[in-house]
Amino acid sequence: MSIQQSVLELIGNTPMVQAQRLETGSCELFLKLECNNPGGSIKDRIGLSMIEAAERDGRIKPGDTLVEGTAGNTGIGLALVAQQKGYRLILVVPDKMSREKIFNLKAMGAEVILTRSDVAKGHPDYYQDLAARIAGETPGAYFINQFGNPDNPLAHKLSTGPEILAQMNGKVDAIVFGCGSSGTMTGLSQYFAEHSPATEFILADPVGSILAEYINDGVLSDKSASWMVEG
Repeated sequence: MSIQQSVLELIGNTPMVQAQRLETGSCELFLKLECNNPGGSIKDRIGLSMIEAAERDGRIKPGDTLVEGTAGNTGIGLALVAQQKGYRLILVVPDKMSREKIFNLKAMGAEVILTRSDVAKGHPDYYQDLAARIAGETPGAYFINQFGNPDNPLAHKLSTGPEILAQMNGKVDAIVFGCGSSGTMTGLSQYFAEHSPATEFILADPVGSILAEYINDGVLSDKSASWMVEG
């Protein structure tokens, strides 16, 4: 086995395992183990992608301040990359986020600012809006903006999608995934539309999320509200 020079080299190329002891009916079920990323989730991919793209474009350099609003694992992925590359990282998170995640973020060197979780987008205390404002008021700061950053879905178009198709020998009937910023869904759908257009996509979303509440008959409402689940 080779020795890696950085923990960032461990992001991606996660294993695929076939489920053997689950009732899957007539289907064969395969699990892509994104938990094997060093930060513990698929969000490591976008943390690396968004920061390295900003570096290539000259928008940031080591020592700069990065700011992001996150209600989930994106913060951990960003903290992992920022710590390795020498960036100051400010994360704005809703106060419903688990204490364990907050402690983890602080242990990784991130500065955590808690904000209200009972307000919707457009409110000054909504985590994304507050993060954008902090970035604008902090000299030399760069706002990651995962929800509007094209290098979020690009990570999945360039790495996650090709990995899945190669591991499955080009035969994928359907992919089931969760949805936060929609980067995974967007990047995978772009890749498979080109390389395996017959593959179906299925969004698994928990009760208590915005999407579960406002998707009716396949149509997404323009309503917005707070959500019960953490991420």
